[in-house]
Amino acid sequence: MESCFQEGITATPECEAELTRLQGEFVRLHDLYLRALADLDNLRKRVQRDQVRMARTGTREILLAILEVVDNFDRALEQASGLPESLTAGIQAIHRQLFGILKAAGVVPMETLGHAFDPLLHEAIATVGAPGQDSGTVVAELSRGYRWENELLRPAKVSVAARVP
Repeated sequence: MESCFQEGITATPECEAELTRLQGEFVRLHDLYLRALADLDNLRKRVQRDQVRMARTGTREILLAILEVVDNFDRALEQASGLPESLTAGIQAIHRQLFGILKAAGVVPMETLGHAFDPLLHEAIATVGAPGQDSGTVVAELSRGYRWENELLRPAKVSVAARVP
């Protein structure tokens, strides 16, 4: 068959058949090559999405841990009435610094008091009789809720007004 591809040789039916076979093989291999390129590109995109998702999950876990510290500072500030002014000022400064870090990361507290209970944003810890309040209104915030880049980071733990008979 090598003689089929030498210059000046007239094509025989065998040469034509070999050329057709080779052209078909070229088309098949080219198709496999294009599919492999597409698979590689899809894999690269999937790995990139997974890396972004994993980084975001890690950041979320760190932010939630910082919020626990902020909650503890909130509790300390509530009990700070008998402490020396310098100690209270130090606790407040650290509290502000933590909030600054959270704000820079896109974390913002949610306003809940007086708003209607929303199970997507709030976690009801208790229902209480609250004269003068509409049933289903948030009347107390036990733990503040936060948003992170327009999504819920942590729901607020709240007490909700119940219908008073």
